[in-house]
This record gives sequence, structure tokens and C-alpha cells, in this order.
Amino acid sequence: MLEKRIRSGEFAPGEKLPAEARLAEHFAVSRAVVREAIARLKADGLVASRQGSGVYVACRLGAGVFRMDAGLPAGAHRVEDIFELRLIIEAAAAERAALRRTPTDLQALEAALARMDEAVARGADGVRADDDFHCAIAVAGGNPLIGRFVAFVSDAFSASRAPTWSQEGIVRGLAGAAQDEHRAVYSAIVAGDPVAAGRAARRHLVQAARRLGVVLAMSQGVHGDDMGEEVN
Repeated sequence: MLEKRIRSGEFAPGEKLPAEARLAEHFAVSRAVVREAIARLKADGLVASRQGSGVYVACRLGAGVFRMDAGLPAGAHRVEDIFELRLIIEAAAAERAALRRTPTDLQALEAALARMDEAVARGADGVRADDDFHCAIAVAGGNPLIGRFVAFVSDAFSASRAPTWSQEGIVRGLAGAAQDEHRAVYSAIVAGDPVAAGRAARRHLVQAARRLGVVLAMSQGVHGDDMGEEVN
């Protein structure tokens, strides 16, 4: 309701919103509902409070805020969109990690790999360790903005990893295949080879998408050795 009016321009950037009581009366809802709606709008970067003055529409809607579903209808994100974003970010992060990793970074990667090995062996969920591995690569790249961004969107990325670590995925060998790809990325980072690290990361993302029945448009034109064999 209120979000739609802001995004449509009915409430202009910089305009002060009506008082909470007036909004509640206008929309025929309780003031608690209005407060909750305004809190969500703040989280999405659409409005901001000014102490002692009130709530104002942001001058730049969503500036400084990134949410995967902000402004989109439920379920609007395709799996392809998530993987394309991962491909862009994670391949570049792996290249930088190969050039800038520290012994501490390598220890974090090794720890995440060990936890995933254990999950494969036990038939357990390794999504959190998988998340940690990719976040550790981003941190190892030495760019705090990349590290923070990957950590921030990690929850959305987790959803794209979950099928691999499901019981069915483990039984079908999907988790084991993903772990082999993780080790290829890790080995290239340890070797300090950014080209190999980027290639291994791209191959992992392309293959991970394929395991979910998704063919990435960005994978077309990638060299054959990046693509590898499709896992059934």
C-alpha cells in the first residue's frame, strides 16, 4: 500500500509522510500495522526518520540498501538470476584471493572444506560450511567491500546451494561433485594462480547451476575446460 504509493511517485522523494495516526486512518489499519510498514520501508531504504521532525521519503529510493527481493513480487527471482550474480562476484573474488590470500585466509578455507568433507561422509547438511567457504574466498580477496557484500547476500546464495546438500543431493553425488570443485578452487588459490582460480570458480558455478537443471547464459562461450562434464 504505502510502498506502492512511494514507488509510483505519489509521495515524492524528500516529502514528509503524514503522521502515523493519519496513515492508520487513511488505510483503515491500526497504528501498530503502520509502524511495522514504516519499519520495513526504512529497512528497504525507501524512507528515513529525522529526529524531532518525522518520516520522509528517501531522496534516492533504496540507496545504500541492497535486498534481493526489494521492490519485486514474491518469487520474482529466478534461479538463473541468483547464479548469474554468483558467477560475476565469486569468479572475480577467487582471482583476487589467489593474489592476496594470507595464511589465516587459507586456514579458514581449509576449515570450511573439512566441515564439508565431514558432511559428505555423514550424509549431513553442509550448506553453512559451503556458505563459509565462499565467504572466506571473498575475505581472502583483501577487498572489504566484496567480503561484506558476499556475507550480506549469503542467505540468498544459501538457497541456491541447499539442493546440493539435501539428502537426495548427497545420495546422487551432487555434494561430492561440488566438493571436488571447491577443492579445485582452493588449490588454485593456494598456488597463487588467479587465472586458474577464476576458471575453477566459474566451472563450479556453471556446474552447480547445471545440477539444478539451469544453463547459464553467461556460460555460453566459456572455454570447454571451464565447463567440465555435467553431473547426473
